[in-house]
Amino acid sequence: MSCGRVFAIMARMTQARNHTEHGDREVAVAGEVLRTEVGSGVHGIAIKGTDDHDEMGIYVEPAARVLGFGPRTDHYIYRTQPEGARSGPGDVDLVMYSLRKYLRLATKGNPTVLLPLYAPPESVMATTALGDELRAMRRELLSQQAVHRFLGFLHSQRKRLLGQEKRNVPNRPELIARYGYDVKYASHALRLAYQGLEIARDARLTLPMPEHERERVLRVKRGDVRDMHEALAEIDGVAAQVEQLLADGRTPLPERPDLDAITAWATDAHRRHWGWR
Repeated sequence: MSCGRVFAIMARMTQARNHTEHGDREVAVAGEVLRTEVGSGVHGIAIKGTDDHDEMGIYVEPAARVLGFGPRTDHYIYRTQPEGARSGPGDVDLVMYSLRKYLRLATKGNPTVLLPLYAPPESVMATTALGDELRAMRRELLSQQAVHRFLGFLHSQRKRLLGQEKRNVPNRPELIARYGYDVKYASHALRLAYQGLEIARDARLTLPMPEHERERVLRVKRGDVRDMHEALAEIDGVAAQVEQLLADGRTPLPERPDLDAITAWATDAHRRHWGWR
């Protein structure tokens, strides 16, 4: 979906007043340096007619918002669904972060936040010279902290699948009725397991997912794996491999991201964006 179409949908839904919007759209759009697809499409596991469209953008705030006393504008959110409603086929979910907030989340290894750094060219909706430089910083941003976050998100999806999540996060009753369990939660957990393994083993993230791993995840998502315990066994087996790599120290990743290099680049990027030489 092109960026023009996304913003056309946003304009139409804004007029209809049945959407969700938080943050300052003008600041986000004016300072945008990078925006990519981040949903199931970028992973290569979208199923036609069942998935929404997710994008993530990064923007540089105006100098006055960063250095002055005005309100901070560190994120912007737009959804075609109203507040509290679940997105479905054809819906658009867009989240945009200020560069400073994005880097904070990326250095912590948030799985979704890392996706713009690895999205293939066809999934890049908009970019600038600074956006290209940010994507080139992915090795400095990636660390063992990311692996731990992938495992953490995996365990959260697993708990949701089993109804053990403390927060009120319901399963999808239509999937349970059809397949016997929430295959989306299970497929998310399995995807996170395989991607965590690749990051821990190879210090990279391949998007879309490699063919073998992608097909394993799609088997679960399509409902081809009818026994939830079979899906759980694969999730747990891959997760155990990830944990063993970390325990044995057999990962090329540093313990922490290169904060000195990231800080130096971010400082210079802001100055250049503002026209300060």
